[in-house]
Amino acid sequence: MSQRTLVLLKPDAVRRGLVGEILGRIERKAGWTISALELRTLDREILEQHYAEHVGRDFYEPLVQFMSSGPVVSLVVEGERVIEGVRALAGPTDPIKAPGGSIRGDFGTITRENLVHASDSPESAEREIKIFFPGRS
Repeated sequence: MSQRTLVLLKPDAVRRGLVGEILGRIERKAGWTISALELRTLDREILEQHYAEHVGRDFYEPLVQFMSSGPVVSLVVEGERVIEGVRALAGPTDPIKAPGGSIRGDFGTITRENLVHASDSPESAEREIKIFFPGRS
């Protein structure tokens, strides 16, 4: 079943020059296409919507600060089982636990700055795409 997912290449990925590498890994997956792509620095309003479920947690403010610290590449990826697939391609949040061949396993350094975000369910993908690409709902 074809799906859509939101992927964010976080400020650390952009700063480290990994955008092309990560986009290439996504593009090389057979049947996946990038249907929207934008480079921008995220403001607090967008981040508050995106991370609403984490308000009040000890990592919330540092996360918002990190995510607004530089440009982010936001994209919509479409394809068969793309939600599960992009999350597998990203690897676990902890780069020590992420296997080689995954983005975080190959390039991750610390858990908080973990290079990519990928929607975790069809419901999250729909909600997140509306936040980052309101005209593509």
